Order: sequence, then structure tokens, then C-alpha cells
Amino acid sequence: MRKRDHNVLTNAASLLICGLLAGVVVAAAAFPAVAMSGLAAKAGAETFGALPKELTVARSPQISYLLASDGKTPLATMYDENRKDVKLKDVSPLMQKAIIAAEDHDFYKHNGVDLNGVARAFVNNQAGASRQGASTLTMQYVRLAISYSATHPADVVAATEDTSARKLREMRYALQIDKELTKDEILERYLNIAAFGNGAYGIFAASQVYFGKKPSELDIQQSAMLAGMVKAPTAFDPTTKAGYPEAVARRDYVIQNMVDIGAITQAQADQAKKIPLKVLDKRTPNGCVATNKRTWGFFCDYFYRWWMQQGTFGSTSYDRERRLKSGGYTITTTMDVQAQMGADKAVRNHLQETSKAARMVAVIEPGTGKVRAIAVNRNFKIDDPKNPQNKISSDPKKAKKGIRGNYPNTVNPLVTGGGGITGYQAGSTFKMFAMVAALEKGIPLSYTINAQPVFKSEYIVENNSPAACPGTHFYCPKNAAASMTGVQNMWTAFGKSVNTYFIPLQQQVGAENVVKVAQKLGITFRAPSDARFADDKDAAHQWGAFSLGVSQTTPLELANAYATLAADGKYCEPIPVQEIRGPDGDKLDIANPRCEQRISTQVARAAVDAARCPVGDRSATSKCAGATAGNVHGIVKAPVAGKSGTTDSDKTSALVAMTKQYAVAGIEADPDWPQTTQKMGHDIPTGINPAVYNTLAYAMKGKERIDFTPPSGKIIEGDQRSIPSVTCKSIDEAKSRLREAGFEPVVSDTKVPSDCPAGTAAGTSPDGRTIKGGVVTIEVSSGSGKKPGDTTLPGPTLPPPPTRPGRR
Repeated sequence: MRKRDHNVLTNAASLLICGLLAGVVVAAAAFPAVAMSGLAAKAGAETFGALPKELTVARSPQISYLLASDGKTPLATMYDENRKDVKLKDVSPLMQKAIIAAEDHDFYKHNGVDLNGVARAFVNNQAGASRQGASTLTMQYVRLAISYSATHPADVVAATEDTSARKLREMRYALQIDKELTKDEILERYLNIAAFGNGAYGIFAASQVYFGKKPSELDIQQSAMLAGMVKAPTAFDPTTKAGYPEAVARRDYVIQNMVDIGAITQAQADQAKKIPLKVLDKRTPNGCVATNKRTWGFFCDYFYRWWMQQGTFGSTSYDRERRLKSGGYTITTTMDVQAQMGADKAVRNHLQETSKAARMVAVIEPGTGKVRAIAVNRNFKIDDPKNPQNKISSDPKKAKKGIRGNYPNTVNPLVTGGGGITGYQAGSTFKMFAMVAALEKGIPLSYTINAQPVFKSEYIVENNSPAACPGTHFYCPKNAAASMTGVQNMWTAFGKSVNTYFIPLQQQVGAENVVKVAQKLGITFRAPSDARFADDKDAAHQWGAFSLGVSQTTPLELANAYATLAADGKYCEPIPVQEIRGPDGDKLDIANPRCEQRISTQVARAAVDAARCPVGDRSATSKCAGATAGNVHGIVKAPVAGKSGTTDSDKTSALVAMTKQYAVAGIEADPDWPQTTQKMGHDIPTGINPAVYNTLAYAMKGKERIDFTPPSGKIIEGDQRSIPSVTCKSIDEAKSRLREAGFEPVVSDTKVPSDCPAGTAAGTSPDGRTIKGGVVTIEVSSGSGKKPGDTTLPGPTLPPPPTRPGRR
């Protein structure tokens, strides 16, 4: 409504009050003026000289809403005070009338201060009768606004203390507010700032908590009940046994007052009073322990930890948390409901939250870094110390002390890391970093190495340790199966997970360069035992087992590392939000993806091409031979790449599987006891693989099938050189000629029919051209006739480097 002009008497009274508040002694015969001068004298005129001339009103705390990526599905709510401001037009007219009937009949008549009411209350209170108040809605709003604008606890106390000074301060500011705002604007602000009990602040929250409806839908008796509560929310609390009858009586009182001010008829009032009061007591969930679905707490917690690290939201952690819980943001997260629900189901399939093993999965979108799902077979919940549900820790040392583990309940960031969670070994998924480092050095996919059952490396380990060659201090990795022995290239070695290919490869390119690739792809090395290698180039150079996954990582980091390659080498910082809007609808820039090119496009495409082999897909060059997780492609039914991995004695197991749209990484481990005696994937039903490929298959439902772009140029076959003829030469001479030509000679263990003398070279495999530095196998003649047609293994070779036993 428009502001109305005040009559002459009202304006005169306003001037009188302003004079008193400024400490001016005014003589007047009017009764209100006498009362006011007495009040001013009690307060002390000097109190008001220091008051700011204008009331500065800070925005009251607002609830923040977290939504899924569709912008509709609720994820969580976070607040210090459950409040969401609404426009007056969105509040039922009955509610507007009810609050006036309950608190200030003359709201639309006075100028912010009810002079007659002030005088009446002053005289009554001076006489020692029961105390009366004279606060208008405007004065009540001033009191609340001062409290919310206070920067010191003492100011909050001063805003609510029962003193004459406080009353006069409210009057002064009420007059100011009444001049600056329309009555409807004051009413709107009051309805949004008032407290209604049970954690409900403002009319929007109150209508939700007590009636589960919008403020615009409130009827007479509901409006009256809420209006009646603001005087004393605890005394008139309808959700308690003692408060219910008081709330009903107060409601009926307000209903009758609505008749008195002409808001409703007596007949309407009588009918409304007959309605039994029913309330929901539906407190709005608060925080990540109260997400929309019980399994979504880990994603919510990842968002919360991300927010708390952003300097944009404040210079201290206190400031950032207050801004989140009082800023009134609408935050559209990156959580894909379809992917999240698929992951939730997959991690719990045949493995309940009570298992010691944690099955953890993270899903990231390549090219944006958007985290689409986070799931683990645990409940995101703080265990109740008085009635604990968690089992005794699986770690024998902790178990002896009665320390409980983190199953079935935990709020630790098992999937994303942080807060003491440094990660888990991911086994041979780390071979990807050695392959990328080699490709960056110009070593092509077709590079061949004669992989032996055991490889004696140059890396130094503890003398006579299990990882050392017998009687030495040299690291001696071995393969998981005898079938892996022989000449391998990157496609075949990655598909079969051949240790004695990748440790020689790592040794050739330098372990420190492999570590650097892992860092570029987002591996953070949180564990102190890992950080000493990552921070020291010389130490990293001796990290012999690195490519076999002895470092710790998390499913989130692992998914993002592979996602970077699926995005043609573009690294994007993992991010849990895609849009943040303030209470006024303004969009913040903080949710924008943060990406940069960290791996060349051709190197990334080549790495992905080889990574199609382990998961049963076909590389663009059709060079795959062997797969450690060969059923993934058939289940996902899309072009797919990835890698499996286990650690010694299967203490952990891992799998990464990715399409162009999603990268999914899973790790199964015991977070309480890394040295577990359980075999993940053997003792544990189904293992990690089904959780990963079923999550990916679920996420891909209804999505376009996009093929990976194949690599091109020398990165496939490398610098091809002609192989010199060694036919009928002695083996020593043949080896010498091949070395002089820049190749790595290997003598075959079997003999072939040939016209050459027995024991001499019958030829080579390959016998035409191959990559510079590649392996060339010398075929030995049996001397028994013409040599049959040659068979050629495409690809280059690399000299032998170090490995770790028994990892795939």
C-alpha cells in the first residue's frame, strides 16, 4: 500500500518524541508527552547522542538449498536459522491480517510508534500493576533488525534488554523506518524475520514446519496459530503436551481479534475455532547427516569440504561456514541422480554396510571435472557413543583397546580423501602413468619389450627383502602368470597387465617422470610415506614399484586422472557445483569449471587407445591381445577404456572404466586396517569390478554412444627403421649387427626349419621394419630345411627396467 499522510497531531507528537530522544527538554501539557518525557528522563538523554542517526539493517540469516544437477531434486539444506524470505504477495492475506490482529491493531494508522499505547503502558507500569508492552510491529522489527545487525554479543543483549533506553531507541528507529518504507514493506520484513519456534524463522519456514505448505496457502486458523506464536514461541508451542492447549487458546484469541479489526466475520471465526489444531512438527533437515536420501551424505560432505576450501566465501573457516549456513544460496550441485542411484545400488550389491571392506566408487565427467556421484557401502552418520552401532575395529591393535571401526556408520571422507583419509593402493591402474610418461618421451604404442617372468631392475631395495632378487638388493618384480612372458607392446602389455613390461618402461623413462605424470593428472600423495618421493626428484628416481600402484590414492583422484585422458588431455579440477545463486537470484562465478591442457592431445588419445584393451574393447588399431576385465565392454555396451588393479595378497582391488561422458573409479579396501588379511575380490563377494561397470552402465542409460578419437602419426608406430639381414649369420654376429642398427636383439628359445646351418640365425621377427630401439627376435635355425613363412609382431621394444612381484 502507499504511505499515508499523518495528521497534524501525529506529526507534532513525532517531533516531540524526536526532541526527547535527542536529549532536548520539552514542556508539554499533553498526557502522551508527559509520559514520554518521564521515559526519556529514566533512560538518560546522553544515551541517544551516541546512537547512529540511521538504522542499518543487515540481511537476516537465510537457509541454503542444495539441489541435484537437474536443478529440482533436493539434496540437502543447511542453515543456522531455518528462514527463507518471501514477498508479501506470496503470503496469505489471512496471515497478514492475523499478525496485525495479534500484535498491532493500529499498524496502518500510526507512524511507527503508538503514542497512546506508550503512555498507557508507562503509567500502568509506574503504578506497579502487571507490566504492559507498547511495541508496535515496526518497533518489534527494529528490535530484531538490531539483533541481526549486531557485530558483538553485547549488542545483541542490548537490543533485547528490558530497559527504557532500549524502548526509546526502538521508537527513534521506528519513526525513521516508517518514513523510509511503506507499511506493506515493513510487514513483509517483519514476517520474514520473526521467530516461530521449533527452529522456524520467518513465515515461510513456519508454514513448512507446522503445516507443510506454502505461506500463500494458510487458512484462518493456521494463520491465527502462527501469528499467536511470535509473542512466546516456547509457551505457545503446539508440538508439546503443555504448549498445545496454550496454543489453541492463543489461536482462538487471535481469531477473535481478527473479527475486531474487520478481517473476518464472526461466523468465519466461530467456524475456524471449531477446527481441531493439527500440526506436523516437521523440522527442516539440516546438514549432510540429513540428506534427502541416506546414501547421499558422502556427496554432500564432499561439497561441504569443497566450500570450506574456497577463499571466495571468506578469509576464515568460520566465515565460510557462516556464509553457507546463513547466505540463502540455491546451489545446484553436479550430482547426477541417475548415476548416483546406480552407484548406491552397485556398492551395496552383495556387500552390506556392516562389512569390514569398504567398496567405494566415484564418477567424474571428463572435460568439466564435474563430480557426478560418490558412493560407499556405509551410512553417513555419526555413531552414537551412548548406543554405539559400529563394530570393533578390524585392526587387531585397535581391537585390543576396544576401539570401534568406521562400519556401518562414518562421516569420514572415504571416497574423496581428507580429514586423515590419505587413500588406498590402486595396484596396476598406475601403469597408465608409466605409459603416458613413455608416450611423452616419444616412445610409441608399438614399442616392444621382451617381458621375462622376473625382471632384475636397477632399483635398490632392502637386501634380501621379498621384493629383491635372491641374495641381492635389486628390486625384482615378477608377473602374475607365466603366460605373460614374451615380447609385448603397450597394447598387449596394458591389456594383460604385464609387470615386467612396465617396470622396464618406467626405468627407461625415469620413475621421477612417471611420478610427475601422476601429479599432472591429479594424484596428490597425501600419505607422508608417499610425499617424500613426490617432493624429491632424486628419491622419486628410485621409486621402483611406483607403476605397480604402491602409492595411495582415492577413487575420486583416480577417476579424474583417467577422465583427463578421456578428455584428450584436458585436466579439470574436480568440482561438486555447477551453479550457485544468491538469495536475490544473482549467479556467482565460483562454479565455473577450472580446466587446463596438461597432456598433449595425441598422447592422451594413444593412452586411451591402449586402455581399451584391458576392458574388452578393441583399440582403433586392433592391436589388443588379452584383457584383465574383459567383460566390461559387453556390460556397458559403449566404447570403453580402463584398467584393473590389485595389490600384494589382494589387500585392495581397483578398477577404472570410462566412456567419453563418464569416468568411474572404484577401490575396495579396509580403511581401518590396510594390512587386512581379507582378499578383496576373493574373500569379498563379487569384488570391486561389478560395482564399477554396473555404475557406468547405469549412468550411460539413455546416453549417446560416442567413440574415442584414435591417435595418429608416429605415436602409434614410432620411427620405423629397416632391420638388417642376419640370415645364416652366427648368433653373436647377428646380435652385433642388430645392436649396431639400433635394435634390441633377443634370441628365440625355439628353433625353426631353415636352409641355414643349425644353430645359426634363420632370420628375424619382425623381418622388415620396426621401431628404432625396438626388440628384434633372432630365430635360430634347426638346419632341417626351408624356413616357413615369417610371423611378425608389430611394434617397438624397450630395454628391461624394474618391477614389483604379483601385481596386476
